[in-house]
Parts: sequence; C-alpha cells; structure tokens
Amino acid sequence: MHWLLLGLAVAAFAVALNTTVSWLMALCLLLALLFCLGWILGLYSARAGARSRDETAMIDPVELRRLREQAEARKLAAQQQQSGEPPVT
Repeated sequence: MHWLLLGLAVAAFAVALNTTVSWLMALCLLLALLFCLGWILGLYSARAGARSRDETAMIDPVELRRLREQAEARKLAAQQQQSGEPPVT
C-alpha cells in the first residue's frame, strides 16, 4: 500500500512540473508532499511491524513458573540418579 503512495507522489510531481497554472502547481506540490510523508510513514510502519515480536507467543508468568519447577524437578532427579539415591516421590 505504501508503494502506491510513492507512485502517486511521483505523478503529482510530474503534473506540477508540466502545468502552467500556478494554483494547480501549488496543489500538486502539496499533494506530492503529503503522499511522500504517507509513503515514509507506511514504509516505517511495515518495517517496524516486521521486526516486532508476536505477543501471543510470549510466556505468561504462571507458565514460566511451571516450566521452572519442571526443570528443577528434572535436575533434582538427575542428581539423585547419579548419586545412587532412590528417587523421592
């Protein structure tokens, strides 16, 4: 979508350069400026959006605590297995 704004800006510049009516030239230059700003903002938005994280994939604190407890239990079981102690239930 933002590439369409760049095309419209170039077209507005072309009309502004080829016209002999001063008010039409001023209008086309103003439109070209607005289209260029829209293109820059759209390009920035597209690039920033591509680099943002997916918030649905983030782990909530409860899930993180559960995963830590599981890791601690596995670590404790591995230590007990290496030392030869019977596992605690």
